[in-house]
Formats: sequence, C-alpha cells, structure tokens
Amino acid sequence: MSSVSAPLLMIVEDDLSLQKQLKWSLDKFQSVLADDLASAVLQFRRHGPSVVTMDLGLPPDQDSVTEGFKLLERLIELDPMAKVIVLTGQNDQVNALRAIRMGAYDFLAKPVDPDVLSLTVERAFRLHELQQENRRLQMQQHQDALGGLITRDAAMQKICRMVEKVAPSDATVLLLGESGTGKEVLAQGLHNASRRKGRFVAINCAAIPEALLESELFGHEKGAFTGAVKTTVGKIETANGGTLMLDEIGDLPMPLQAKLLRFLQERSIERLGGREEIAVDVRIVGATHQDLRQLISAGGFREDLYYRLAEIVVEIPPLREREGDAVLLCHSFLKRMASEQRRPVQSLSDDAVRAIEAHAWPGNVRELQNLMKRASIMADGDRITAEDLSLPVPGEAPDEDSSLDLRSARERAERQAVILALSRADGNIVKAAEMLGVSRPTLYDLINRLQIKQ
Repeated sequence: MSSVSAPLLMIVEDDLSLQKQLKWSLDKFQSVLADDLASAVLQFRRHGPSVVTMDLGLPPDQDSVTEGFKLLERLIELDPMAKVIVLTGQNDQVNALRAIRMGAYDFLAKPVDPDVLSLTVERAFRLHELQQENRRLQMQQHQDALGGLITRDAAMQKICRMVEKVAPSDATVLLLGESGTGKEVLAQGLHNASRRKGRFVAINCAAIPEALLESELFGHEKGAFTGAVKTTVGKIETANGGTLMLDEIGDLPMPLQAKLLRFLQERSIERLGGREEIAVDVRIVGATHQDLRQLISAGGFREDLYYRLAEIVVEIPPLREREGDAVLLCHSFLKRMASEQRRPVQSLSDDAVRAIEAHAWPGNVRELQNLMKRASIMADGDRITAEDLSLPVPGEAPDEDSSLDLRSARERAERQAVILALSRADGNIVKAAEMLGVSRPTLYDLINRLQIKQ
C-alpha cells in the first residue's frame, strides 16, 4: 500500500531480471513493480506514484505501435504532474525525443548507470514536490476560498476556514446541505488543501442503478458476473492515496452501507468475484441533502455508519442565506463564460442586481449558474437585465398593462415559470415538464405560444 507521506516510485520493466536489478539499485525509494501496460495502469491508478521509470521498448501491439508509447500516453492522461523517466536503447534517440515531446520528464539510454538513474529519479521527486507545493501556495493566495468556492458571506467563510483546518488530517467528513449548494466544490477544495497526492474522485450514489453501484464502488474481477469480460478497478481503488466523495450517500442501499462500513473499519476491500484483500488508503467525504438522523429513525440508514462518516460534519447554508453571494457568483460566471466563448464580459443592470438579490434560489448555485448561462446567450446587448433573467424586480411599480390586464399578467407568470423550469432542467424538456406538472406536448405549446427561445 502506498503511503501518503512517502513519495512512491513505479518501475515498469518486462525483463524480470532487469526489473529486480532496477529495484535493488533504487532501494532507497519506496516502489511498486509492473511488467506490461495493463499491470502498469492498474498499479498507477491504485497507488498514484509521483515518479515512474519505464522501458520504452515494451512488446509492440498488432499495429506496431509500441506498448511503451501507449503506456506513456495513458500515464500522462491519468496524472499530468507525474514524472515519467523512459529507458531506451543506445541508438534509439528518435523515439526518446518523441517521448519527451509527449510529456516524459527525461530519458536514459541502456545500460543505465545506477548512480545516474538514482540521481535522475531523486531530481524528479524533488521537482514533483516543488510543483505540488507551488500549486498549494497558488491556491492559498487565490481569492476564491478553497480554490473554487466563491463567497463573501461570513458563515461560508467560517466554513472554509474550518475545512482548511480539517484538510491535513485523515478525518472523515460529512457535508450536509440542499442540492446545488456546492458540496462537490467544497469536497474538491478539502482534497486540494490536504497532503494527499492521489486523485479526487466523486460518485453520485443516487445516479447509478443499485445493481451496478457495488461494482462501481468496489470493482470486479473478470467473470464475476455476466458481461464482466475484464477486471475493473472500482472508484474506491481509483481514489487510493486521495479522496473519494460519495454524493447523495443517503441513497446508498442498505447492503452497500454494510460493505462501506466494513471498508471504513478495515481499510481494505474485495472486488466482486475476488478473494484478495486489497488495502486502500482513501479519505471518504460523504454528502447528502437528506436528514440522515431521520433516515436512521425510519430504518433507512445505519446508525453505526453515520457515526463513522460524521467525524466532522459541515452544514452548508443555502444560497438564499448567503449574504451577497448570489451577485458575486453571477459576476464570476459572466467572466468565465466570456473567457470560454471569447467575447467581452457582460455586466448586470441595476434591476438585474435587485432581482438576483431578492430571488429565493430554490435550486441554489446550480439554478443560478443555469439561469446566467441562458441569460448571457439570450441578452440583446452587453448588459443583462432582470427581463433577460425572467426575474421580478422588487419594489418596482407594475406598468398599466400588468396592473389591469389579467391575461397579460398570467402570460408573464407562465413565461417566467417556463423559463425557470427550463433553466433548472438545463434545457431538458422532459425534466422541465415534470417540474411544471404538464405533459411534453403542453410544454412545447407553451414555448411556442409564449415565444420562448431555446
């Protein structure tokens, strides 16, 4: 099992005698071994090594593309910050340079001088550590709390400070809050502020069918069930050395609650169809919008699992209770959308600001983001108005038509409800129709009659 505190080296070499020599010459580093592409990817995902030495001349596949290049590409894809040192033949400079262009840290020609190799590996570890530290410092200097959670609300800032204190520990964290409040952003920030070198992995327990969820979490061996044509690593293993967020953990089926509890106690798993105990070092962050204590009383959640998950409990307030955050988030979203779409940053009109501050935001940050995206696209000019947002302006006297013409008032209310439903459903007609309590044909008729652009 990899250690969070000690950096890990992975040695990939198909010649087993040479593999042993490399391990012996690099014995001052903690290492794991692999001899082909499949085992290397599995070990890399399981342990998350900081540095890799690999033989570029692994056996070629049917297309005559070396397994070495395929493996190099896969490792860089899994972790762009990992330092990969390729070992090549004496006259193979062309492929060595190609490996560098693909993202390898360095190359050495065989036979490799053990002292030179040890020095190169040591330098790679040092560079990786410096880059990680630089990344952490940049995040600390960033004005966005926890590198992504934008807030000026005092209660949210207190939560951010609390998460920063908890981050270096291994305590299990339970995030509570309404849907769309930013639980995943907070979990990602918790991981980024920790000392963990592995990946941040998130899984929504409510979005995966119960029959597939166990395999998604714990993985399975080849032949474990019909359709299991190969061994698959689960999310828990994938997050080894890092953080696993279990979103909507209140929807976790009772049999899996028992299995998760066992993992939290033993810190090891068995894949479906497997007999091997696999040690995994992963921090669990649970998240839910449900009241788990009520679920416990109703027999829907294990009390012993709750206390394992709730070592640190963080309650995230809804957006309507976060003073000043709605407008602040709107400005941030506008800047991001302008950057993504390569156009000037739009601004908010005074009536838009008042409307945003007065709205209750039942869908929280997710609703706000969807509404801003839609308004940004549909706005005629460079200023977004309350009309673009389809939000009422508080304290604004209605015009003559709206105060006297009930049909017009009803149409305006219908139009606003349809636009908000489409925004919350991210344009999905089926979901929007369900929110409004109408059929899909009726919703299409409303969209056409009210001249709503999609």
